[in-house]
This record gives sequence, structure tokens and C-alpha cells, in this order.
Amino acid sequence: MKPIHIIGLLFSHGAIFGVGFALGIYLLPILIAPDSPSSVDIQAEASQHEFHGEFVRDLEDSDSLHWGEGAVTIGARSISFSGKLAPGPDYQLYLSPKFIETEKGFAQFKSQMVKVGPVKTFDRFLLDIPTHINPEDYQTVIIWCETFGEFITATTYSRR
Repeated sequence: MKPIHIIGLLFSHGAIFGVGFALGIYLLPILIAPDSPSSVDIQAEASQHEFHGEFVRDLEDSDSLHWGEGAVTIGARSISFSGKLAPGPDYQLYLSPKFIETEKGFAQFKSQMVKVGPVKTFDRFLLDIPTHINPEDYQTVIIWCETFGEFITATTYSRR
């Protein structure tokens, strides 16, 4: 076999491996995601929450692979979401005293934020707030991918 054929085979097989690996990273969180809470449960919880915000797609560091859109409600003991998040691994929800929409901003202000917990579903979630966190001390909900250090989405919230 000629060296050019060997190089071509290495390149083509490497490209296929790379595409398969990328698809695996993208699809694995979808395949292993637990069932989302029901719409009824989300609506019941949201009706009791006192704060509301909206994730939108067009934030500075959001892109075609890292985005969120939908309604977020925050109560004294839980946070609910109904909408869509781009699927990905190791999403974490943070509360921040300042609105952030970039990875640089997240890194700069992370010490002022508090991690509430993991986001494991991509259409609806209901997340308990630990007792030591008071949502009134913050103004922004941020979804962040810990594994890859990627900003996903954020919204400020206010009283209804």
C-alpha cells in the first residue's frame, strides 16, 4: 500500500472516530437523563413561587450548542423550569447577585455565586434549594456546564 493511501485511511478513520466521539458526548446526556417532572407538577410548584425569569437564546456566549429558552420560577425552597435547554453533560444551576452572560464573566464572579445543584433534564426540571441559600440574596439564575466550562444560559428574576 502506498504511503498516500495509508495517510488517507488514517485521516478518514480518525475523522469518523472524532465524529462518533462528538456524537457520543452530545447524545449520552440525553440517553441517560432521568424522566422530567410532569407539566402538572411544574405548574403546581411554579404557581407558588414568588420570582420569575425567562431564559432566551440570544445571550452573548450562547450559541447553537449552548442555549436555553423557557420560564424559570424561584420559590423559597425550589426552582422550576419549563422550556428547552440544549442537551449536555454536567449542567449545574447557580444563583448570582449579578447578571452574567459570558464564560469570562462567570469565571470572574463565580466566588460570589452559589451552586444550587445539578440539572439533569432538558425540557423541565424541579430543583430543591438547599436550606442555607436564600433566593432573595440573588437576582440571576445561571446554567453552567462544569465539565467543559461552558456558559449555557442565564436570566435575571424578579417578583411576580
